Amino acid sequence: MTFIARSFGVAAIMATSALCAFGANAQEPAQNDGLNGTLWLQTSVEYKATAMSVYAGATRLLPAAIGDHSWTAALEQGGNYSAKPPAVILDVDETVLDNSAYQAWVVAENTHYSSKTWAAFVHDTVSTPTPGALEFTKAAAEKGVEVFYVSNRKAPEEESTIENLKKFGFPYADDKHVMLRGEVEEWGSNKTPRRQAVSDNYRVIMQFGDNLGDFTDEDGTLAERLDVMNKYNTYWGERWFMLPNPSYGSWEASAFGGDWGKSGGERRQDKINSMAPWAGPAE
Repeated sequence: MTFIARSFGVAAIMATSALCAFGANAQEPAQNDGLNGTLWLQTSVEYKATAMSVYAGATRLLPAAIGDHSWTAALEQGGNYSAKPPAVILDVDETVLDNSAYQAWVVAENTHYSSKTWAAFVHDTVSTPTPGALEFTKAAAEKGVEVFYVSNRKAPEEESTIENLKKFGFPYADDKHVMLRGEVEEWGSNKTPRRQAVSDNYRVIMQFGDNLGDFTDEDGTLAERLDVMNKYNTYWGERWFMLPNPSYGSWEASAFGGDWGKSGGERRQDKINSMAPWAGPAE
C-alpha cells in the first residue's frame, strides 16, 4: 500500500469516527404535545380552507340575518330586540387573529404558555388575520352591521390589540367595540356579561369563536360539553360559527378535569384514557 493510499484510509476512518461522535452527541428535538396542532394551524392549506369556508358561509347568510328581525344569535338576548341595530360578536385569538407564531415559539423553545411571554407577544402586534375574518367583518360593516371583538385578552393589552386589528383594516377596531377581560369589574373570563352588554343595545345576529365558551358559558366534562353542543345544534353554521383550533382550548382541560396541578405525564395519561382506541388487529 502506498503512503497516499494509507493516508487516505486513515483520513476516512477519522472522518467516519467524527460523524459517529456527532450523531451520538446530537439531540433530537424535544417532544411537545403542541407540535402537530401548531404545524397544522400555521402551514396547512386544510386549515386555511376550513377557516375561509366558515366565514364564506356566514357571509352568504348576512342578508337573511339582517332582514329577519326575529333572528338572534345571543342567548342573552331578551325583551323586544327586533328594532335594535344588528351586530356580530367575534372572539379574537384564533378567530380573528392568528397567533400561531406564539405557539410555534412555545414548541421551538420547548417551553410553555405564560402570561408574561403572551403579553410580550401581544404587544409586538405581529398576529395576522385568520383566513376569511377580515373579508367577513368588512362585508358585515358595509351592510350596516356593527362588529364587536369580545376577547379574554387582559385589559392592559387593549391598546396593542386595537393596533394589531387596525394594522390590517379590521372595522370597528376601537375602545367601544374591543371588549377585553377586566376592562369592567364584572368582565371576567366568563363572557356572558360582555355578550349581555352588547345584547342590551344590539340584535346580535352571529357569533364566532374557537372555543365553546365563546358562545355559552355552559361547560364541564367531555360528556357534558357534548350535551351542550347538541343542545344548540340548530345554532351551528347559522348563528354560531366555530373555527378550528387544535392547539389549545377548554377541550384540552376537560380531558383531565381542568386540574393543571397534575404533572405533564399525568395530564397526558388522562388524555389517552379519554380516547376510544381501536382494539387492534385480530390475532
